[in-house]
Amino acid sequence: MAHAGTLTINKLSKQYSVKGSPLKVLEDVSLSVAPGEFISIVGTSGCGKSTLLRLIIGLENDYQGEILLDGKQIAGTSLDRGIVFQEHRLFPWLTVEQNIGLALQNATLSEREKTRSILEHINLVGLTGFEKAYPHQLSGGMSQRVAIARGLVNRPEVLLLDEPFGALDAMTKYKLQNELKHIWETEGITMILVTHDVEEAVYLSDRVVVMEPRPGRIRRVVPVGLERPRNRTALDFVRIKEDILSDFGIEREEETLAA
Repeated sequence: MAHAGTLTINKLSKQYSVKGSPLKVLEDVSLSVAPGEFISIVGTSGCGKSTLLRLIIGLENDYQGEILLDGKQIAGTSLDRGIVFQEHRLFPWLTVEQNIGLALQNATLSEREKTRSILEHINLVGLTGFEKAYPHQLSGGMSQRVAIARGLVNRPEVLLLDEPFGALDAMTKYKLQNELKHIWETEGITMILVTHDVEEAVYLSDRVVVMEPRPGRIRRVVPVGLERPRNRTALDFVRIKEDILSDFGIEREEETLAA
């Protein structure tokens, strides 16, 4: 089991220059994520969700404030942070095990240890028997499983997920949400999921971070507090989901249509 990281974000702000003028993307974002916690970040397009993940993973260093992992300032990418994107980004000329193995190129492991870790994570995501398969031989859901295994194979302290199921059909999405929950429980690492799907966030998370746009800020943090496994149709589940949706005016819109 990997070590679970403690992530601390203090007064984080980020802006870009657009035609010579500053454009604020994030403003005064502060958040603490406990070791092994599952956090989801929801919000409308343009609220800076994906930008926040890019800063946590270390793809950009030009920002104000602090991003700390286990008390140390994040600087650049590192094996202690894994990421899974909406597109699986598998190399079509490599097999499942080769695609996962790419993440271990800079790992200080022997070839035997790398092979064992690859096979362990193929099993973890339920793809045993597909080690030699190529991406064109896999479904979309299977390809995302490979991407998740690649993000986990280094046993990172934090796994970041940027809309990993956004392009999948509903049935595949539900199945992979359950798989992700199982993986999180098995690996015990800290997970941060960016999603537009409020139901997905409530189903998976310990807490849901609701963001608002222009510039991106945290509107509030909603504790879920429901026992797992969760029933999507249970009254308490639906109440939390509708409470979060009300931040985006969805309930009010429905009430207007019904009037």
